[in-house]
Amino acid sequence: MKAVIQRVTSAKIIVVDETVSSIGRGLCVLVGISSDDNANDV
Repeated sequence: MKAVIQRVTSAKIIVVDETVSSIGRGLCVLVGISSDDNANDV
């Protein structure tokens, strides 16, 4: 498992040219989870 936390002034998620979600100033957290990860990795 890996995580990246980044301060942003704005961020949005776009899927097929449509904004699915957006935020203003705050934190953007990207988390990558592998099928090999278990509860101890969290």
